[in-house]
Amino acid sequence: MRQFFPVEDLARDERFVQTNMAERMKDARTVADVTSSRKSRGKSMRLTPDRHDASDGARSLMHGIMVGEIQALEGAGRTAHDFAAGDGSGDTIPFELKLDMARQAWDEARHVEISVKLSDWMGTELGQFAENTVLFEAACSNDPVLRLAGVNRALEGLAIDVFTQMKEFGDIAGDPYLEFCEDWMLADEVTHVKMGSDWLRKVTEKDPDRRAKALEFQQVVDKLFSFGGARGETEESPIGLARRFRELAGFTDDEVDTISQMDHDALEERKAAVRAYREQAGLESATV
Repeated sequence: MRQFFPVEDLARDERFVQTNMAERMKDARTVADVTSSRKSRGKSMRLTPDRHDASDGARSLMHGIMVGEIQALEGAGRTAHDFAAGDGSGDTIPFELKLDMARQAWDEARHVEISVKLSDWMGTELGQFAENTVLFEAACSNDPVLRLAGVNRALEGLAIDVFTQMKEFGDIAGDPYLEFCEDWMLADEVTHVKMGSDWLRKVTEKDPDRRAKALEFQQVVDKLFSFGGARGETEESPIGLARRFRELAGFTDDEVDTISQMDHDALEERKAAVRAYREQAGLESATV
């Protein structure tokens, strides 16, 4: 079997439509449409059933979860296969880490099945929304520690936030199926992030430079997936930052504070971009 599988060779059938993340976020049906203003969405940007675009937003987010789970399955499987068993130095990983990645691949396969059924339950067809492949790209590093930082800590950390949001959405909407399934998958995601946190610290225990490089890469991925502040701790962010679950997953208070500040900065950048977009489009008001 091939090792270090490139993102360009991922197996997809004709139902999938792939694009880059910037174009994906411009889709007006998403919860993070970068050309949208707060005024057009209402007082709060949080995804709640009373939002006029709640149906499209929830289905878009669920579709994003589904394709994300596919890539998470592919990424965990590749990490388990790509690196030889060893002491964690160089391009080896401890055998126990291989087992954890195999366990995660099993979890992600189950999540794919659940997410496909939930998407069908919510009236969404596979391919109705575009797929970006940044998650798998973060799992293509030649350094397994960077994969732990980029996928298990950054992207699975985002999954904690998204699943928490969807669980709350299902509760408010009175949808017990959505609420239960999201709660079920959320428990797995906390475990996956905790595995990444524990292994990153263990493997880099005697190599502070390697740890610093991994955490820097994590911040880069977190920045990419802040979606212009679509995730954050204010009502201006559609997706809330799930502090408590992140703490359970091995994040320190300082790490969560850093992510929160990063999300805030990204939100301010997006607001400035929206103002510029509206002014360029000649709209009556550039209010965000």
